[in-house]
Amino acid sequence: MPADGPDGLVNVGLGFWYRNPAFSTITPGYVPVTHPVGESASLTIAGLKVKMKHSPSDCDDSVNMYFPALETCVHNSVWPTVFNVFAIRGEEYRDPRVLIPGIDHIINWSPSFMVATHGPALVGKDNIREKATRYRDSLQYMWDQSVRGINKGWTMDEVSSRISLPALYDEDYLTSERYGVVEHHLRQIFIGLRGWFDGDESKLFPVEPKERYAKLIAGFGGREEVARQAQAALEANDVRWATELSTWLARSAGATIADRALLASCLRVIAERTPAANIRNWAITRARHLDGSMPMDRFMRHTFSSGVLRTTPSDELIATLRVLVEPSAIDGMNHHIAFHIDDVLCGLHVRNGVAVPTTGANADSTVVMSQKTLHALLKGSVLWSDMVAESSVSINGDVGAVDRFRKALENKGFSS
Repeated sequence: MPADGPDGLVNVGLGFWYRNPAFSTITPGYVPVTHPVGESASLTIAGLKVKMKHSPSDCDDSVNMYFPALETCVHNSVWPTVFNVFAIRGEEYRDPRVLIPGIDHIINWSPSFMVATHGPALVGKDNIREKATRYRDSLQYMWDQSVRGINKGWTMDEVSSRISLPALYDEDYLTSERYGVVEHHLRQIFIGLRGWFDGDESKLFPVEPKERYAKLIAGFGGREEVARQAQAALEANDVRWATELSTWLARSAGATIADRALLASCLRVIAERTPAANIRNWAITRARHLDGSMPMDRFMRHTFSSGVLRTTPSDELIATLRVLVEPSAIDGMNHHIAFHIDDVLCGLHVRNGVAVPTTGANADSTVVMSQKTLHALLKGSVLWSDMVAESSVSINGDVGAVDRFRKALENKGFSS
């Protein structure tokens, strides 16, 4: 997203930037653990007693801390927006039942000061108690009402459209929809509790998407008619329906520049009106991809950044190849390939359409290369065939089987 203009970045939900442009370099902030904490602990740090409580939040290993002498709590539980049960970028289920106890502990500590890992500090016992209580209750409300809807036989779409937070939760920013939106959180709770099938008969065995779009478009009178209805819906302020109709066109076979531009227009309206930063940013980014102003194709493949390569052991990188396999290209294979990367030995057993990570012991064939060469192959800055020609990669065993496997990988360096 650009820095300004109609498509400009306003904020990223929990701050103005993901990476502050004022800082020219980016260094990892990770510090290795020196004192593991279980469910709870009481420590003395720099002369101050600290109570610690395992309090999962947006990550499973979050720990909330309370300094009694300072009446101060340092936490990752009460965010400056209604909690992001669902992250639009994709995330594992964040179960409210797991999150709520962390907030209950904060309330029981009764701090006078709260310092957040996300968002500004809060001051005052009564103020903190009131806001923290409302925050934990917003999570319980979403979970309880989702379960109520499920028990009534509502589908996921019905749960999402029929349930909303009461107006009282909009009284301050802590429980307002400034990051994600409640209707998406409800969907995540639904899936987290009972999985993807919600009882909607049409979802049991749906038609393949492109075929479905073609049938819907034909049923509505053809592409021109669908485009006309989508534009009319957008002009009539029926943005959801306009977006759905436009999606049929943009995702169907034969989609035109005009079809994609129409969907981009719908997404920009959503971006302009949503209170949630994550929704705005996703909608603008997708619109810019659709209209060609900022294609995102480079993100629609598995890549290996320099930072990932630098910090990931070679055996883990080799194991990652398993998710790059086109299974039809290894159909019928049963071959164990060892990879000797400098002093690291690991392997992949190619069988039954998968590549199973192994220690590399007793392999049928062995590939030998340096870590530097492995990194270059994964980044695509060099090609396998060139590396073999200059002896930077050597193969002992069945060269044909190794070649068949590496050509099945959706990675330019390995497959070329």
